[in-house]
Amino acid sequence: MDTNQYINMFVDEAMENLKNLNQLLLQLEMNKSDASLLNGIFRIMHTLKGMSSTMGFEQMAELTHAAEDVMQEVKNGKTVLNEHLINCLFLTMDTLENHVKEILNNGNEGMKNYDELLRDLREIVENKENSKNGSEFNGGIENKEGSIVLNSSDKIMQLDTYVENAIKKAHEMGFYVYKITIHLDKGCILKAARAFVVFKTLEEHSDIIKSEPSVLDIEDEKFTFTFSVIVISKENKDDIIRDLYKVAEVEKVELDVIGSKSEASNKNIQAAENESKGVPSAKNLKFTKTIRVEVDRLDLLLNLVGELVIQKTRLESAYNENQQVREEYIQQLEKIILNLHDTVMKVRMVPVEIVFNRFPRMVRDLSKSLGKKIVLEMYGEETELDRTIVDEIGEPLVHLIRNSIDHGIELPQKRLSLGKPEEGHIELRAYQSGNNVIIEVNDDGQGIDIDKVKVKAVEKGILSHEEIKNASEKEILELLFLPNMSTTDTINNISGRGVGLDAVKSKIESLGGTIEIITKHSKGTKFVISLPLTLAMIQALIVSIGNEKYAIPLDNVKRIVKIKLDEIKEVQKREILVINDTIIPIIKLSQLLSVPTNKKQSQNAIIVIINKSGKLWGIMVDELIGQQEIVIKNIGKYLSNIKAISGATILSNGKVALILNLNSFIQ
Repeated sequence: MDTNQYINMFVDEAMENLKNLNQLLLQLEMNKSDASLLNGIFRIMHTLKGMSSTMGFEQMAELTHAAEDVMQEVKNGKTVLNEHLINCLFLTMDTLENHVKEILNNGNEGMKNYDELLRDLREIVENKENSKNGSEFNGGIENKEGSIVLNSSDKIMQLDTYVENAIKKAHEMGFYVYKITIHLDKGCILKAARAFVVFKTLEEHSDIIKSEPSVLDIEDEKFTFTFSVIVISKENKDDIIRDLYKVAEVEKVELDVIGSKSEASNKNIQAAENESKGVPSAKNLKFTKTIRVEVDRLDLLLNLVGELVIQKTRLESAYNENQQVREEYIQQLEKIILNLHDTVMKVRMVPVEIVFNRFPRMVRDLSKSLGKKIVLEMYGEETELDRTIVDEIGEPLVHLIRNSIDHGIELPQKRLSLGKPEEGHIELRAYQSGNNVIIEVNDDGQGIDIDKVKVKAVEKGILSHEEIKNASEKEILELLFLPNMSTTDTINNISGRGVGLDAVKSKIESLGGTIEIITKHSKGTKFVISLPLTLAMIQALIVSIGNEKYAIPLDNVKRIVKIKLDEIKEVQKREILVINDTIIPIIKLSQLLSVPTNKKQSQNAIIVIINKSGKLWGIMVDELIGQQEIVIKNIGKYLSNIKAISGATILSNGKVALILNLNSFIQ
C-alpha cells in the first residue's frame, strides 16, 4: 500500500489529536476522578495507534499501544492516577509530537530511542510504578515548547526554544557551536570560584548560551565537580581546550561539536536504511500547509464564483446595449468581486486558539520547575487572524509568558508576605479592535523596576545621566526592547539573557504590528500587542520621490504637513522639525534610497508624520499621490535582504510601487 498520498492528512490529524490530548491531560491533572476525561484520553490514544499502524510508523504505534494499556488499567481501577503516571502521559504526548515533527521534516519517525519511556509505561501496567518513588522520568525527548535535549554518556542537557534558535542562527552565520563539559579536581575547595574562572576564560573566546546546572546553582555550589556549557564561537576547538586546561584544578575537558558533519553522516546512513526498507523519505514526500475551513464559507465562495461567471456572461451580452446598462452590470460585478475578496480573506482566517492552546502546558511545566503557583486564564481564543500571522506570533508570546513566569510572578512565600494570593495569575486575552487584533499578556507580579532599568541603561552607555533624568517612563520602558538589555542579574534556563524582548519586538514589527509595556510596581505588568488582521491587503499612502512611487502603511501615518524648507532646523548634525513644541526627526527618503528628487529648486517640502513605537518621525517626500487599499506582493528571496523594502504592490496603471519598511529607516 502506498501511504505517501495520505501523509499530509496523517500529520494534520495527528497534530489535531495531540492538541486535544494536551488539553484533556491538563484537565485530568486538576480533576483525577472525571471518567469522561479518562475516556477521552483513551479514545485519542486508540485513534493514534490505529493511524500510526496503518501508515507503518511502528514506534508511534508501539508507544500509543503502551499508553492505551495504561489508560485501560486506570479506567478499570487497577492503577492509581498519581503524579508520576500523569508525568509519563505528558512525556508520551511530547514524544508522539516529536515523532510527528520528524515525519514532517524527514519523512520518518527519527532516530531517537524511547525504550525507557516504554519500559516506564509497561511497569505502571504491571503495578511496579511505586519503584519510581514518584520521580519524573526524563528520556531526552522534545518538550511541548519545542525544546530539545542533548544526550551524552553522563549527562542529559535540555535546550529551550531560545537556545535552539541561537544554535540554528549560529550555524547559519558560520559559527561553531560546542558543548563543553568541565571536570574539576575532586580536591577543589572553592568550586564556585573555580567555575567562575572557567566562565571568564570561555567568554574570551565565545558566548555562553546554556549552562547545566544553572549559573545560580553553580554560584551556590549546588553541583558535584562537573558542569556543562553550550557556547557559540568563531575559534577552533583546540584553542579553547588549551586555554581551559590552563585554569588551575581543571582535571578534564570534554568538547563536542553540535551539528557536526558526523551527525549529518549518521542521518544519511539512517535515510539510506529507511529507503532500503521502503520507508518514505523527505525527498519523495511533498508536504503542504493546510487550513481547515468551515463548509459554509466554502459554499459562499462557490456561490460567488458562480455569480461571477453569470455576470461575465451578462457583460458579454451587453456589449451592444447602451452605456447605462453596461454601467449597471459593472457596478454589480464590482459588488460581487468585493464580496468574493472578503470571503477569500475569511477563508485564510483562523482562531488564535491554535496558538493559545500550547500555553497551559508550558505554564504548568515552568511553574512546577520554579516552585511557583501560577494560574493561566485565557480569553478571546475565538478571535481570528490571518494564518500567516498566527504561524509567526507563537514565538513572541512564548517569550512574554516565560518572562512573566520568571521575572513577574513572585514565589508563593513572598506573595503571601506582600498580602497577595499565593497563586499568581497570568491573563492572555485577544480581541478585535477595528482592523487590528489586540493580544494582551498581563500578570499580577512585582512589575518592572523603572529605577533598575535606568541604572542598567547608564551602565551600558545607552543613555547619559542627563538623558535619563529627562526621559519619560514610557521612553524608559522602550529601552527594554534594545538588544542585550536585561535587568536580571543572573542567567537561568528560562530568561535573563537580554535577548527576549528585542526578538519579540522585531518579530511583531515584521508582521506590521506594535508592542507596548504598561507596568505598575508590585501590581504587575501588561504587554499589549497590536497586529493587523491580515498581511494580504493594507491601506496605504502612495507617495513619489523623483520618478519612483512608494507605499507607506497608513496605520503609521498621523498627519501630513506642508512646510517651508527653512522651518527645518539642524541639532547635533540631525535635521528636525518642531510642531506644537514636539521635536520630530526628519528622514529624507531621497537620500536614504539614493533616488534623485524633483524638488531641488523648490523652497517647500511635504512631510508625512508617522508614529512608530510611540515616537513621531517626519518623512520628506516629493509628492502625495493618494490613499488606497493595496495588495501586498512578496518581493522574492533574491531581494529579501533589502531591509528598507517589505514588499511591493501593483498600481492601477500597472506599474510597481515598493512598500517601505519604516522600522529599518528609524533603526
